[in-house]
Amino acid sequence: MQATAQDVREQGGCAATVEADVTDAAALAAAAESIIAQLGPVDVWINCAGTGIYGRFDDVRENEFQRVTDVTYHGTVNGTRIALRHMRPRGQGCIVNVCSAIAFHGVPLLSSYAGAKGAVRAFTQAIRGELRLEKSPVRICAVFPAAMNTPFFSHALSHMGWPARPAKPIYQPEVAAEGIWLAARSNHSELFITGTTELFSLATRFMPGVIGWCVSQLGMERQLTRDHRAIELCEPTLFQPSDRVRGGRGPFNHQARGWSLQVWLLGLRQEISMRIRKVLRMRH
Repeated sequence: MQATAQDVREQGGCAATVEADVTDAAALAAAAESIIAQLGPVDVWINCAGTGIYGRFDDVRENEFQRVTDVTYHGTVNGTRIALRHMRPRGQGCIVNVCSAIAFHGVPLLSSYAGAKGAVRAFTQAIRGELRLEKSPVRICAVFPAAMNTPFFSHALSHMGWPARPAKPIYQPEVAAEGIWLAARSNHSELFITGTTELFSLATRFMPGVIGWCVSQLGMERQLTRDHRAIELCEPTLFQPSDRVRGGRGPFNHQARGWSLQVWLLGLRQEISMRIRKVLRMRH
């Protein structure tokens, strides 16, 4: 966290950091107040906290399942509530909830995470509807990345005997960061960060049976890794934070794509749209 703040400062920006457990609404609210006191009002709030467990549903203990739900879903709920508390009086702001392609179709051996991300999508849709009823200018958007080469898989608890790995295709986290930034600056209600995610969404809608069969073929072997680097970095953090200082990338650099045509096209379209609006304002 401090390393990230330093990166921001080196680029000429201002940064402030506070730690809080997203499942503790009071602690999260206090953290938000601290950040606001240092940096000013909230313009963009990103809910991205998530944790996961790999294994058969029967092998996942009740408290483990509950923890994934609390962090991944209730953490988003808590963050959204606090963000709205600050944005509504000002009549401006954008909330970005980081969802997942798994929200469109659950993946075996990842039931707790799949359920939580499905809930995040429906929750975001419901809040968006309420904001429209209020005619509020505050925006809320859900973004859907594909599998990302983040430390998520090193921190995920595995009941498979080996560490977990993302399903291909895999993208670098910078791709997701660019997509989140685009979502915060645009009027999308839902944004697909990669073409893979958008195709998966369409396929689940028009060919649910086929997709259901394909997903079921993932099985255990295709979701675990015996790579020595992944094993070395494996450190489950379901109930406690990591003591290690890590970067934003996981151990799958050699398989991850560093760009997304979908994100590039979205960025290009947004840039063109902004220039057109600027020209129109100048004419008026």
